[in-house]
Amino acid sequence: MRHIYVDDYRACPAGFLLARNAEEAILLIANMEVDILSLDFDLGYDQPTGLAIVHFMTEHSVYPQEVYLHTSSEAGRMQMYRLLSQHAPSHVELHYGPMPDEVRERVARQASGS
Repeated sequence: MRHIYVDDYRACPAGFLLARNAEEAILLIANMEVDILSLDFDLGYDQPTGLAIVHFMTEHSVYPQEVYLHTSSEAGRMQMYRLLSQHAPSHVELHYGPMPDEVRERVARQASGS
């Protein structure tokens, strides 16, 4: 399983695949099993937001095991969380905020093989 970090600006944590926009994220989500997905809302001026990614997941019933919402947009976080909480299967762990350091560190250790 893979981990995906969606953000147009922030650095990608170790062990994650980076998607800089909604189109890249949707291609990855559509073509691989995803364990952890960390979503930003604002993905560049006049570009589709993280909500477009959430719409794709709900319309195609494609979900990661865990979703974190690391966006600084409170309104965007609320929209993504609301849609996911209404449609995601019960096994999907939905977090109303960014990944804790322990999660980032665990993924980085797994990626480095230690």
